[in-house]
Amino acid sequence: MFKDINMSLEDLLGHGYAESVASANEALGVMSRMEAEAWLSGKVSFFSEAEQKAEDTLLPLVGHKIAKPFENANDGAPTDSFRKAENKSASPVTGRGPFRVGEDGKLYLTMKSEHYHASLGHRFAGYKLIDHARRLGIPNATHNNTRGYITRLCERRIVQSANGIGWDDDAATEALLASREPHKLNRVINLETGSLAVEAGVKMMLARFYKLSPELPEPKYSGKTPVFFVMADNAGEKTGNYHGTTLLTQTFRGLWSPFYDLAERAGLYKVVPVKINDTEDFREKLDTYNGGSCKVAGFLHEIVMMNYGGIRLTEEYLREVYRLCHESDTPVLVDEIQTCMWYPGMFLFRLYGLDPDFCAIGKGFPGGEYPASRILTTAEYDNLNQFGALVTNGQEELASLSYLVTMTFARENEEEIGKNCELFEKGLSDLKAKYPEKLVAVEGKGLLAALHFGTLKEAAEFTDALHKACVDASAQLYKVNCVPAVLFKPPVDSTEATLGALLSILDRVLAK
Repeated sequence: MFKDINMSLEDLLGHGYAESVASANEALGVMSRMEAEAWLSGKVSFFSEAEQKAEDTLLPLVGHKIAKPFENANDGAPTDSFRKAENKSASPVTGRGPFRVGEDGKLYLTMKSEHYHASLGHRFAGYKLIDHARRLGIPNATHNNTRGYITRLCERRIVQSANGIGWDDDAATEALLASREPHKLNRVINLETGSLAVEAGVKMMLARFYKLSPELPEPKYSGKTPVFFVMADNAGEKTGNYHGTTLLTQTFRGLWSPFYDLAERAGLYKVVPVKINDTEDFREKLDTYNGGSCKVAGFLHEIVMMNYGGIRLTEEYLREVYRLCHESDTPVLVDEIQTCMWYPGMFLFRLYGLDPDFCAIGKGFPGGEYPASRILTTAEYDNLNQFGALVTNGQEELASLSYLVTMTFARENEEEIGKNCELFEKGLSDLKAKYPEKLVAVEGKGLLAALHFGTLKEAAEFTDALHKACVDASAQLYKVNCVPAVLFKPPVDSTEATLGALLSILDRVLAK
């Protein structure tokens, strides 16, 4: 069972900040100091035992109509591609924990955390502190030059957690923030989406080849063609990687090929896919492109490739290629947009024992409350001016507050999160052993998981059966050179009963 946390804004943000907020509210004539202090000191139960048990009682109702359907003719104004993919029946009316009530009145089990980002499910009680902050008028909108106290505190907590430093260890934290050592993540840029976070990292890599603006010094590798290494698909082509929807990173995975071909021929940049978990291939390509007119600008990777069959890069592979990159002055960007917050310690790269130069985070940290991503980097790659990567809304105070709530819950529940990762991974492995003729492989790690099927038809029928049972899963049937895969990513606070119910449904569908 998960540990409950009872906490107020004052507990989370500190007495001094609470005093300032109360005083300011009184000065504005909005509310009395006593009323403001009540909102600041009011404690919220994050995830009580009673709530956990109440959610478990809903499990037998999944797939059943529990509310009046919402009949409507409103289709919005989508593009053709969005209209084709639309499923209004399952669109949310409300939700609770791992459940969603659709417009059809049925109860759905959200076993991919909506689109992989509702890390604590729906209506997580800890986020009531955001409501308290709104009542106190704590503004969400700020300026890049007036980053608020909550955002600054959030940045501090992120770098502490990314470096394994206790939140109360001020001496170690100050030493970290002042460090100019390589591979020490002690800089944070606040952005809106994961796509922008990764692009900021790519810009910092490119800044070693091209000037962002005229007043900056000559780049270290000026005149060389920057070469980006990304994960290949199973055929060695580019489609295996996914780092967002900006133009550059889309070319990294083979999109906009006429544009990319012109850029490559002009020597502007080059993208080279490296084979999955193949150290020799990486070493050979590193030697090839770190000479002549080229220089490897950086290596970008996920750890669990949730956009390519949930394939997991192994610890042995990543540790060795990190060593090779560090020896050859090649920065590494670990894209943890998918994996962050879904493992003990919040960062999967820490469990792997890795030391990246960039780390992109998002999705799980704000828990779906806000679009709020971050790029972490080191003093060495702090090479952009203020306008090189900023986003107007990146410094939102309430978005940063959602980070702090999620992180606080995760820190207190590392053991339970780890236990559930093991439980789900073992449950899927048991299904593979039970149905060897149907399941080709189980991929992923912990709660980020994929079931691989032998044919597109089998994967499609399996996913369709799950959807008819009102269980969310994502089918990857369109990926070139990828085994048909069905993906899962249950909320990190899914109870043991919830995971057991999901495994039971998977068993039942596979049996049919």
